[in-house]
Amino acid sequence: MLWGQLGGIHLMLFSQTAFNMRCQHLSPIARSIRRCPLKDAYVASVVVTCNRRDLLAGALVAIDAQSRAPDLVIVVDNASSDGTAELLREHHPAVDVLTLPHNTGGAGGFAAGIARALDLGATALWLMDDDTLPAPGALEALLAAFERYRPALAASRVRWTDGRDHPMNTPRTRPSGIPGHPRIRSASFVSVLVDAATARECGPPIADYFLWNDDFEYTLRLLRGRLGLLCPRSVVVHRTAAPVFDPGARFFYEVRNKTWLFTRSRCLAPGERLLYAGSTARRWARAFAGSADRTRLARELGRGLWAGVRSGPRPNAAVLTDKGSDRP
Repeated sequence: MLWGQLGGIHLMLFSQTAFNMRCQHLSPIARSIRRCPLKDAYVASVVVTCNRRDLLAGALVAIDAQSRAPDLVIVVDNASSDGTAELLREHHPAVDVLTLPHNTGGAGGFAAGIARALDLGATALWLMDDDTLPAPGALEALLAAFERYRPALAASRVRWTDGRDHPMNTPRTRPSGIPGHPRIRSASFVSVLVDAATARECGPPIADYFLWNDDFEYTLRLLRGRLGLLCPRSVVVHRTAAPVFDPGARFFYEVRNKTWLFTRSRCLAPGERLLYAGSTARRWARAFAGSADRTRLARELGRGLWAGVRSGPRPNAAVLTDKGSDRP
């Protein structure tokens, strides 16, 4: 039912361009292929943005420069007011643009973008933040891993601007038995390739997460009982202001969304809940230790716990169509 609701949202909110119509003609064929060979994969790149025109411009140039370019690029614009629409219209006319009526955060943006890509018949989804710069061979390396090892998900190696591995986007790994490709249990939306058939089975990200932990919950859900791989040959740069930062008011979303994840999501097995709960407690302790305003962090901790316990996330259809008036 949820997929049907999302399809209705798309018909209501987003007009079809000639490029979209051409892709839709291919979708019945693409949907019949569960995991197709590298040369036949129909790859949709989904990029979510909000008022970061210059960062988005760099990401799109890097996508265009791929040694194996995606077949379709979808940009989800979270109601930007900084000239993003003009950039896309003037310099990237082939991009399929979804302009949302209000800012739904990364969670809502990826939920809408993934649904759009599946509607257009993609067999693989390359998910990417707007502040990501993929190296020219990033997608080709991910697809090579898909063709050879058939994972449900493959993640790029994420570096910061100084060349170091980015601590915010470096997943825990364990041996996989596959040379050069450690196994992972979760990944971030900075650069990850997802098998479209698995995405259809597991449903979209939860839009009401808004930001933080939406990618964590989504990839945990995709990879419960399925193979996920880190692909070190696929390299991207995550252009954050710093490799780590004080969460401040955003700590609310970290706490509320983790509470939802542990109490309302089926992404973790029972034993995993204990393991990840302990890891979360340590992460929150480090956040307090490094914060310049612990009073504010304590306030957001209380607000987040109360919001997470009081009610669960709203259906995606409600989040994507309302005006965002009741978002904290």
